[in-house]
Amino acid sequence: MRYTFAIGDIHGCIDPLNRMVDRIEAYAFEGTVVFVGDYIDRGPNSKSVLDRIIAGPSDSWRWICLKGNHEDMMVAAYADSDSRDVWISNGGLETEMSYDGRVLPQHLQWAADRPLMHVDRHRIFVHAGVVPEFPLERQTKRDLLWLRFPPGESSDYWGKHLVHGHTPSLSNPVTTGNRTNIDSGCVFGGKLSCAVFDDEIAGGPIDFIEVRA
Repeated sequence: MRYTFAIGDIHGCIDPLNRMVDRIEAYAFEGTVVFVGDYIDRGPNSKSVLDRIIAGPSDSWRWICLKGNHEDMMVAAYADSDSRDVWISNGGLETEMSYDGRVLPQHLQWAADRPLMHVDRHRIFVHAGVVPEFPLERQTKRDLLWLRFPPGESSDYWGKHLVHGHTPSLSNPVTTGNRTNIDSGCVFGGKLSCAVFDDEIAGGPIDFIEVRA
């Protein structure tokens, strides 16, 4: 049996991240971990979070790190001064403080290079959401990074289960039809959540792992 683990928004919370990695590695000997983005901003230890994730997993594991809207804002802020105020007002100040003033160029490049989506046999993983009225290959960057679902909304998502973060709630993780939201508001005093999927079984999570903030 092989598993895929999807971890929600981290936002600079290094201790819950470290405990989550330990919990996942205790759950299985190998597997895939999908991070749905928003590693940085608002929390106190964004640099430590990126250091840990960029360092990567142990040999028997595969990590897939998607881009969140906060990574996109950070990259834009360093590329275009007109974008800086937007990022700073959305938690970028805490990120720069964790770097003692300026984000490392290699961390900016890593963030810029992140994919927007991961699709496997049974599931679609994105940061924020998709618009089911358009084909998967025609989803816009803005929707993938910024879309928010109305409560209770779900669709068929091209026969797959959709997994995302971005919209925090202390009641998450929650599965609504063919969609699971794993942003549990860790940086707001909630928890860091991980959805566990059996790679051979279609549909939603078979389990959740939760680590208190």
